[in-house]
Amino acid sequence: MRQKLNAKYLRFQKPSVSQLKKLKRQSIYLVLDNVLDTYNIGAIFRLADAVAATGVIICGRSETPPNIKIHRAAIGTEEWVPWQYQKSASKAVKKLKEKLPKLKVFAVEQSDKSVDYRQVDYSFPIALVVGNETSGVSDEVLELVDQTLEIPMWGFNISLNVMISLAIVLWKAMEER
Repeated sequence: MRQKLNAKYLRFQKPSVSQLKKLKRQSIYLVLDNVLDTYNIGAIFRLADAVAATGVIICGRSETPPNIKIHRAAIGTEEWVPWQYQKSASKAVKKLKEKLPKLKVFAVEQSDKSVDYRQVDYSFPIALVVGNETSGVSDEVLELVDQTLEIPMWGFNISLNVMISLAIVLWKAMEER
């Protein structure tokens, strides 16, 4: 029998300190380059929790917790998923690369340099950068990443929501870990 996920079931109690210490975090960093929609930010916290990402780095003009709209979309996951704020995504990427020399940084973005996300080696540690809902990942960040990844589109629409795009790429990375 399938279990129906109701609001009470989804919004379980915050994990205990000992539960959080036992959680094996994946070497995945999610970098938000001026993501403005608080629903997207909250949903990205849920994604980060789902894959046990090491952390979320919120950059630029993006809202940060505590924020009621982020909290609602995140269903509380922003309270235990590690996150930080950086003034710019380029600064965040540079700091990550200094801290983790083997880190591969991927931008999820359409460009003339993009490769199909299914054709990439996702050897951890990795950072995935998503950008502003209208203007995408900034040019400054695109110059710093190791590869730009694109999700093929077969219809008339030429783009997907940032959170959806991130989820697709994250699951591919997790399949290959």
